[in-house]
Amino acid sequence: MAQFYAMTVSEFVAALGLKGHDVFDLEWRLSEGQGALIAAWTGLSPETVQAMTFRELGSAARMMIARKNWHTCPLCPEELHRKSAALPWRFSCPVHAVEFRDATGETLSDRFGTDCFKKLEGHAEAGAAYLDAWARSAGQGDLGVPEVLQVLTARHRRASPPSVDEQPRMSLQTRRDYHDFLTTPILRQALTVVVPEYDQVAPVLTKPVRPGLHALAQGSLLQAFALTVGIDRIIEDPVKWAISIKLMSDAEGQGRVREALRSWPLSLRRRISARFWRAERDESARQSAEKAARQRQSHKYRTIQSHKYRYRIS
Repeated sequence: MAQFYAMTVSEFVAALGLKGHDVFDLEWRLSEGQGALIAAWTGLSPETVQAMTFRELGSAARMMIARKNWHTCPLCPEELHRKSAALPWRFSCPVHAVEFRDATGETLSDRFGTDCFKKLEGHAEAGAAYLDAWARSAGQGDLGVPEVLQVLTARHRRASPPSVDEQPRMSLQTRRDYHDFLTTPILRQALTVVVPEYDQVAPVLTKPVRPGLHALAQGSLLQAFALTVGIDRIIEDPVKWAISIKLMSDAEGQGRVREALRSWPLSLRRRISARFWRAERDESARQSAEKAARQRQSHKYRTIQSHKYRYRIS
């Protein structure tokens, strides 16, 4: 509104008779008197002025509101801060319908590839709908967003250095130069199990996200997108994904995952326990069969020698 009157924000707030008030606090929730004052000065209705604030959001969502743009739209003015894009589960401009760009100028489709991004986009939209409902304290199902995020950000395996698949190709000398990087332990979180596409494209040192709600409040564009996809996948089939996470966990990780699952409804936890026992038994049987097959393969005699050795030369 300050730009419309060709003023700076501080000048506009002072002209309204609200000098000394924090702008973020005004955006969060206006009192009736403050709303009436702005309405009288601008000619808008008090309801219209109140609709510009975040008063409909629950208190837990306050930490999610960005004081400046999370990400940039290439077609919007840099100083414009839209309410509809102030929460971290928005990945495209609501006005121009183009993807947001991160600090490097990269879009999510650049990072994932167009085909993979299109497959994930539907999950992200559904996850954003769950997040909107949670932020506005609307009716939710058995699982709430904070409970899902606790599981997604749980450390399901012990921290370990980058694996061979995670390391870029480099020469022996480069490996020596980057020895510290190659031996840095990385936190292993359940997010990479639920959203393996994120595990494949995320830079290895920035894969870990902050625990709980802070993962969304302080994450990057890529991290927020992966978390939003993960929220939808878990809410769609919580038993399946909880079992997948536990099967991929080590002994310590299973304890942390169980602790994160304590906030889930008892009926869900019982279903998870019953099916996990069977899934663990089946996985053990599969691994035993694979091991036996490898052993049989290693004991097979060669019918044709691959080399012909000279007499008395072994």
